[in-house]
Amino acid sequence: MGVYEMDEFRKLYVHLCQERGAEPQESVLRELQEMKETTKRGHLDLSTQSLSMESCEVLGLLLQNDVTFTHMLLSDCMISDNGLKALLRSLHSNSVLKHIDLKGNNLRAEGSEGLGKFLRYTTSLTSLTLEWNNLGTWENAFTFFCDGLACNKTLQKLDLRNNQINHKGAEELCMALKQNSTLQELDLRWNNIGLIGGRAIQSCLQTNRTLLKLELSGNNISSDVLKAIELGIQRNQERQFVKKESLNQRQVLCKEVQNLKHEKNRQFLNLMETIDKQREEMNHTSRSSALQVGKLQEALEDRKSFVNSLTAKLQMTDAALTLSHQKVQDLGGLLSQMKQDSSSMREKHAQELRKAKEEFAVHEAKLRKDLTAANEKILLYRSKVDELERKCKMQQDLVFELKQELTNTSADLKLRAVQAEERLEAEKKRYRQSRDDATMLHQKEVDHMTRHLEDNEKAGEERMQRLETTKLGLEEELSRLKITLANERAQAKEEIQKACNITQLEEQQHSALLQDKLRAITQSRDQAQNHILQQNEQIGELQNRNHQLTFEVESLKRRIDGLQQEMGAKEQEKVAEVGKVRVEFQEQIGHLEAQLATQEGLREKISALERQQKAQSNHNRELLLDKESEISTLLEKLRLKDNEIQRMREEEAHRASLLQNAILSYIHSSPLGSTMDRK
Repeated sequence: MGVYEMDEFRKLYVHLCQERGAEPQESVLRELQEMKETTKRGHLDLSTQSLSMESCEVLGLLLQNDVTFTHMLLSDCMISDNGLKALLRSLHSNSVLKHIDLKGNNLRAEGSEGLGKFLRYTTSLTSLTLEWNNLGTWENAFTFFCDGLACNKTLQKLDLRNNQINHKGAEELCMALKQNSTLQELDLRWNNIGLIGGRAIQSCLQTNRTLLKLELSGNNISSDVLKAIELGIQRNQERQFVKKESLNQRQVLCKEVQNLKHEKNRQFLNLMETIDKQREEMNHTSRSSALQVGKLQEALEDRKSFVNSLTAKLQMTDAALTLSHQKVQDLGGLLSQMKQDSSSMREKHAQELRKAKEEFAVHEAKLRKDLTAANEKILLYRSKVDELERKCKMQQDLVFELKQELTNTSADLKLRAVQAEERLEAEKKRYRQSRDDATMLHQKEVDHMTRHLEDNEKAGEERMQRLETTKLGLEEELSRLKITLANERAQAKEEIQKACNITQLEEQQHSALLQDKLRAITQSRDQAQNHILQQNEQIGELQNRNHQLTFEVESLKRRIDGLQQEMGAKEQEKVAEVGKVRVEFQEQIGHLEAQLATQEGLREKISALERQQKAQSNHNRELLLDKESEISTLLEKLRLKDNEIQRMREEEAHRASLLQNAILSYIHSSPLGSTMDRK
């Protein structure tokens, strides 16, 4: 206890004494001052200081909730019973005080009753010294003290020397010891226990197993009873020793079990940490694989959308092809209609030419050359028309073949147009450029055809001019003939006026007929020329259309070739892309298989660790069973020892009884025994 705390204790002592109207004892203050200067801590030593009742009450109040003092020494203080009762009443709630020394205070009945009540309620006292107090002279009060001792659960050492305890007090004390299970040391020296009290103590030791030290010298107890009591104490000591050994072993086993549990818990925690880490790794790998699968699904969705766009574009191209097919059919219908018109016109023209030939075979000998030339031209035109018909037929065959090829390649185009749509834009540009080139070529051809038509027109005009010159020549010849006829008529007017008149009339009629015929011939010539011009125009239009169709067919062929090449390239790209995607999928599958293999390895490790943990738990269980079996064997040995000790005790009692009987019989048989009988 520090100096400051001791000063506070002194001040509180003085203050409480003043409150109660009592003077603080100088001896107590002086002793407290001396205690402040000593080095002992936790000891309240007021020995040989006579304490009044007020001082006891104040000290009880100070020590009621004190946590500093563990030893209280009040020997030879001449404490009254009321003062002791007040002090002990306040100490009921103290949980720190371990030792109380009340030696030489001449306690009476009330003091012993106060001690019994204190022992009943205290929870911290382990040692009590009551030497030189004459407690045994007050039998009822000592009984109350013994009852408190029987109920006590903390006291280990009790000193009752020189307390005038007789055999009845010893019996009461033995009854208390039978119920008490904590007292280990008891000092009963220099009392009046006697043989009866000694035998009561001997019988008490048969049930009390905790008393390890008992002092009984100076109590008029026979040596054999003392030996029996010593044997009981020794048995208790052995039993306590065995109990301590078993307790130590049990503590060691408990520590080992706790260590094993801690080790297993640590291993289990490490295992759980590894499992959590592996689970986190597995979750990470699953998340990464899920991300990869998501990316692949997105790529597949992109490819799917791309394929859908290509299918839409293919449908558009199919619609364009159907429109081109309709255009080709329309052009074929127009071509067939033109052929029919040309054949009908040709038949009409042939009929008219035959009529003209029949009519003008005799009269128009000079025009035969022109007619033959015209016929030759007509034959040339016919040959051209035939050639055009053959070309048309060939074109129709080509168109039919192209239709077949288109029907055959439409399926391929449907399959390959998906790949060709990406380059369709580029092809559109190329097609526009080619279309521009084609328009330029078409413009050149148109210019060439216009030049050719102009040349043909010029040749026709030249022919017309020639025909007009021939007509003029014929008219001049007619005029010359008229003049000659007029001259001849004038010359032979006189001679053959009648014949002239007749011939003139005939000539006039014949000239009228000739003029009519010439007029009809000129009209038929004009009609033939117009018809020829119309046919030339139609032939030019047909040639233009034929050129356009051939150009369109060639452009379609080129486009089909380009589309086939593009489809081949697209097919190769598709095969390459499919190969790449297949390789990527195989790589991903290999990676996933490797991850699955690692996960399988981790699972095998986890199962191996679980098996190891199970084996370790089984081993620990076996160890615990072994330890329990060892404990059971030790308990069995202890029980056997107890039985052996009991048997030895019974044998000793039997021997003691035999020895006592022998001694008694010897005493009775001896002369000393006979004299005693006489007396």
